Amino acid sequence: PDLARNAVLEIRAGTGGEEAALFAADLMRMYTRYAERKGWKLNILSKNETGLEGLKEIVFEISGHRVYSFLKFERGIHRVQRVPVTESSGRIHTSAVSVAVLPEAEDLDIEIDEKELRIDVFRSSGPGGQHANKTESAVRITHLPTGLVVTCQDEKSQHQNREKAMKILKSRLLELKREEEEKRRTEERRVQVGTGDRSEKIRTYNFKENQCNIFNINRLAKSC
Repeated sequence: PDLARNAVLEIRAGTGGEEAALFAADLMRMYTRYAERKGWKLNILSKNETGLEGLKEIVFEISGHRVYSFLKFERGIHRVQRVPVTESSGRIHTSAVSVAVLPEAEDLDIEIDEKELRIDVFRSSGPGGQHANKTESAVRITHLPTGLVVTCQDEKSQHQNREKAMKILKSRLLELKREEEEKRRTEERRVQVGTGDRSEKIRTYNFKENQCNIFNINRLAKSC
């Protein structure tokens, strides 16, 4: 089911300072062009820019035919080795950017109790004109049980920022839910399979004695 979903992507500049932020912007342009070629729709949910047109962080959703199935392998650390535009001596730098790809959550996937949320509003600090900066339109949502925090300040309307922040939060909670489920399955498998050590046995097949010791039901079976 996840493969047919839309996707929420999060790009964050990592090691490399301003060069990492510029590389994050390059990746954003790459995904934008790829989405255009595929006929997908891209919608920016949250953005934090730098002074040199780089990106500290950007969160956006891409909707279209089987988006998540095409983009899920993009998650991870992307590295670049090049001479930055900010480098005057021509040295090659290595910078890193992280990319997270989440299946877009639907209302049926995640139910959020309003009592578990702390919602703060404040004035936008980024681009957006005088209206955005003079009114408390920016929204920060904290999910108290998990500590997840989502901030959105790109829209002039507080309602729109809250709507976008909730969409990001739901996708992150869905991913967290899936990670916990995967850990549970891994632990169940470990309990069932163990490490392969001889002491972690439920059954011993003794070919020489032509018998089988079944330890989990305390039974000895012999062949006729």
